[in-house]
Amino acid sequence: MTAERTTDNLPRILLIDDEMAIRRFLHTVLSSEEFSLHEAENGHAGLAAAAAFRPDVILLDLGLPDLDGIEVIRRIREWSPVPIIVLSVRDRENDKVAALDAGADDYLTKPFGVGELLARIRAALRRSLQEIPEPLFISSDLQVDLGSRRVTVAGADISLTPTEYDILRLLVTHAGKVLTHGQILKQVWGIAYLEQPHVLRVNISNLRRKLEVDPSRPRHIITEPGVGYRLR
Repeated sequence: MTAERTTDNLPRILLIDDEMAIRRFLHTVLSSEEFSLHEAENGHAGLAAAAAFRPDVILLDLGLPDLDGIEVIRRIREWSPVPIIVLSVRDRENDKVAALDAGADDYLTKPFGVGELLARIRAALRRSLQEIPEPLFISSDLQVDLGSRRVTVAGADISLTPTEYDILRLLVTHAGKVLTHGQILKQVWGIAYLEQPHVLRVNISNLRRKLEVDPSRPRHIITEPGVGYRLR
């Protein structure tokens, strides 16, 4: 485990990956983009570094030699909301869902493009600065006033059921971030509904009919196939 560039005003990135080639590659990329990078080669070292280095974003491989990356996510989430971006060769849907359900904020499958990785890091940094959502959310023709619970599309008031509003508020609070089916079901309905995804699908369909110009081609509530939804 080695520390690189400790300039205080640079965003701090913790990379937890056992592959030396990946660490060298990302060291070159991230250093050129003026990030302060700290590296850990296994899960236990990564957990210690997360506590000591206090990173702004964590880049995490799932296939670590000592701890599975999912377990690392769970342990970090016990005490920290730091954005976690998974970088993994695992491309199965259930691996992505498991990582996001455990608390990861994003998931990139190796190999990935440098431009996309940097964009995901920038997005994670922006979200981390918005722990308290703005009272007024605006995206294109959609406006959601969290203070007054008022929702408008193109200036027209939209009437939502309490459940529809709770879903939309959750999506607004995490705008740009993928929320899994399980996360939404647990937050809106409770753990008793985790095995009833059809309830969520029906309410998302109803929301789209009210919010989208063309519900069959949604511009606001985007489906991440097999994983969940995100608000653009």
